[in-house]
Amino acid sequence: MSASLAPECNEVKERYDSCFLKWYSEKFLRGSATTDECDPLFKQYEKCLSKVLKDRGIDKMVKEAREDNRENDAEHMRPVSALPFTLLTVPVAHKS
Repeated sequence: MSASLAPECNEVKERYDSCFLKWYSEKFLRGSATTDECDPLFKQYEKCLSKVLKDRGIDKMVKEAREDNRENDAEHMRPVSALPFTLLTVPVAHKS
C-alpha cells in the first residue's frame, strides 16, 4: 500500500486500505457485500486530507482549478448515456 499524500494521514489511510482490500476480496467479489463497511474509515481519511489541504492552502487552488475547468468537466464527466451513439460503438474491421 502506498503512503498518503499527507504523512499525518498515513495511519488512517493504512487502516482504510487494509479494510477496503479485505472487504473487496472477501465480500464484494463474492457478491456478499451489502454495504461498504469501510466507509467510516474512508470518511476519517477524507477529513484528515481535507484539513491538511486547507492548512496548506491547497484547497483554494483546487477550488480555482475546478472553477476554471467547469466546461471541460461538463464535457468529459457526463454520463455514458449522454454520449453520442457513435462513441459507444466499436468499429469492426472487415476483411475483403
